[in-house]
Amino acid sequence: MLAGDIGSTVEHTMTAITSSTALWYASRATGVVSLLLLSLVVLLGILVNRQGRLPGLPSFAVTGLHRSLSLLSVLFIAVHVATAVIDPFVSIGLAAVVIPFVSAYQPFWLGLGAVALDLIIALVLTSLARAHISRRVWRGIHWLAYAAWPVALVHGLGVSRDLRSGGLWLLTIGCVLAVGAAGLWRLAGAAREVPRAERAAAALASIRRHARPTRQDGPGGPGQRAPAGSGTMGHRVRVGDGGAR
Repeated sequence: MLAGDIGSTVEHTMTAITSSTALWYASRATGVVSLLLLSLVVLLGILVNRQGRLPGLPSFAVTGLHRSLSLLSVLFIAVHVATAVIDPFVSIGLAAVVIPFVSAYQPFWLGLGAVALDLIIALVLTSLARAHISRRVWRGIHWLAYAAWPVALVHGLGVSRDLRSGGLWLLTIGCVLAVGAAGLWRLAGAAREVPRAERAAAALASIRRHARPTRQDGPGGPGQRAPAGSGTMGHRVRVGDGGAR
């Protein structure tokens, strides 16, 4: 009887350990994939020009690619959060998921994760309500994506030791270098651009220059006005004289 109870306890413990280990691996794996997808989304957003295009791709393809990567990253983030909450190894309450710095377990690092998640939720909700808000407000809120990425990166580095060693450390460095290089390239391009007011003034001056009427060639040579009263054949007509001289 005692042996049966011990065996049942051991089996239950092993099952719990196996389940917890699976959730732990799932949470870590989806976190890494989420970081990679977020990096791609931010990288694509930086590289796209004002016309919504990338070299070699039409605008509709860029829009579809950006939307697909964004939705995929949201899916992996949801799985990452769910497995972290369900995992019995640590106690992470539902409130700590969206309220920063209230978790009993690693409050600072998990608080950064909550901040990043709140920013991403704001992006998702405004995208769903895009038809009901102005474009300026929508674009302003979507600048939060550039803030969510570094916050999520620091969260991952603080919570997971896996990102600070081995191949995942190299992957993290690659994401940082890629986004940083794209940001510098975009800033350099913006510095070379002519301001919009100057472009408009230059275009208006060009239009006026080409629309200016040319002078009629006269006896003095090209560009000189002909004398007033001169006819097309150089004859003067006198009214009442009965003819022309």
